[in-house]
Parts: sequence; structure tokens; C-alpha cells
Amino acid sequence: MKKNFTDMLARHFTIGAAALALTLGWATMAAAQNNKDIVETAVAAGSFQTLAKALDAAGLVETLKSAGPFTVFAPTDEAFAKLPEGTVADLLKPENKAKLIAILTYHVVPGKVLAAQVVNLNSAKTVNGQSITISTSGGTVMVDDARVVKTDILCSNGVIHVVDSVLLPK
Repeated sequence: MKKNFTDMLARHFTIGAAALALTLGWATMAAAQNNKDIVETAVAAGSFQTLAKALDAAGLVETLKSAGPFTVFAPTDEAFAKLPEGTVADLLKPENKAKLIAILTYHVVPGKVLAAQVVNLNSAKTVNGQSITISTSGGTVMVDDARVVKTDILCSNGVIHVVDSVLLPK
């Protein structure tokens, strides 16, 4: 009986230590993520390469590295791929910089708006001056025609919410 109790105690200690290590690991990752700004976080994720190129071409990298805070509805590379063929290449041309800036700033809301706040909004004014429409249905949050697929990626200067489509201003 004593051996069983000892084995059980050792097993629980091992499971508890593993759970603690896992919790501390997640906490460390979250803290490390919070030390990166929006641009650094997006680049590190690896699924926002097109967005990073667009921000660079538009001259918005330094703005999104500044203190903020900002809320960015960030389209993935797959979201950009949904645009008609040649659209991204065309937008990245220097002569289309103003249009690119208008599109990218339409994805940014001033302030840090977490998912719990977003779901209570019907709209939000973006940095480009226009408002995005926000709707919630059956646990799905839509921003204009884009579905929010991941929320609350915390950054040192705001938050990123991942969307599955590029938002286009009116």
C-alpha cells in the first residue's frame, strides 16, 4: 500500500511539474510576444509576408512600430491571394502608393480593442477615416466581408486580429 501511495504521489508530482512547466512556457511565450511591436509580431508569424511587403511599400512600417496603440485587422497571405490576379503586384507599384495606404490604413483602428470589446461594436472608425462594419453571428465575427479567424494577438503597441480577406475601403 505504501508503495502505491508513493508511486501515486510521484506520478501526481510529475504531472503537476509538467503542467507548471507548460504554464510557465506559455506565460514566457506570451510575455515575449508582448515585447514585440505589431510589425515584428506579424513578420515573426510567417503568414503575413504580403502584408509586410505592402506596409514597407506604403511607408507604414515605422508608423506601426510606434507607440500606438493600434488594433490591426491583419489579412494573411492567403487573404491577399484571394484578390484578383495581379492586384497585389499593381498595388505595390510606387505610382499606386496612395491607394495602398488607403487600403492598409482601413485595416487599422486607433487604440487597443480586444475581442471582448470588438464583439460589442457595430462599427469602428479606421485610421483612413472610414468606418468598418462589425457583425457577430453564431460565434463568428465579421469585419465588413472578412471573417475574423484569430483574435487578441497582443503586441507591445496594440493588438492584431487575423482576418481571412483583405478589407477594401468604400
